[in-house]
Amino acid sequence: MAKTMKKLFFYPSNASMAPHIVLEEIGLPFELELVDRTQGAHKSPQYLQLNPNGLIPVLADGDLVLYETAAICLHLADTHPASRLAPELGTPARAQFYKWLMWLTNTLQASLILYFYPERWVDADNAAGAGQIRAHAESKIAALLDQLEAQLDASGGPWLLGAQYTVLDPYALMLCRWTRGFVKPARAWPLLGAYLQRMLERPAVQRAFETEGLVQPLV
Repeated sequence: MAKTMKKLFFYPSNASMAPHIVLEEIGLPFELELVDRTQGAHKSPQYLQLNPNGLIPVLADGDLVLYETAAICLHLADTHPASRLAPELGTPARAQFYKWLMWLTNTLQASLILYFYPERWVDADNAAGAGQIRAHAESKIAALLDQLEAQLDASGGPWLLGAQYTVLDPYALMLCRWTRGFVKPARAWPLLGAYLQRMLERPAVQRAFETEGLVQPLV
């Protein structure tokens, strides 16, 4: 019996970017379905049946419907072991992989969400409070980018864990891209900047960016 083609529900430059790149890296056919945030499609009754949180992305893989970007990336790595997008189970490298995947989603991504949506955490008329949250978030993000820089230094590169390219790398690229409008974006860190350029040279990344219609600055 033929396998059902995977379908990624996405919106350009959103949290669907990392799994989109991972699907391109795996190299098997998949479908993309645009969830038009500008029209509120992510809050539609149909989409909320897929993800009750109303967030992008969702991956449909046969009967499996999966949301949360990190979970989707991990699922894709585990179900396509020949792609070697995660270290071997039970190894110290796999433990470090788990740590950094959780850090990317729970620490760096969460701080970026605070930066971009500070109004969610204050009363509707509290513009000053929202501004304060954004400023503190940007300061924290800078310290977190310091950690990514230090990890690239410690691993020796060229990728986040060292020699092996994993799903951590599209995830880190996605989050670093979100800082491109900051006073000090991720590309301003020496090792991070070179790392992001290496990422942009990967054919899978180029295909995903072209499909999503992204324009300069790419990171």
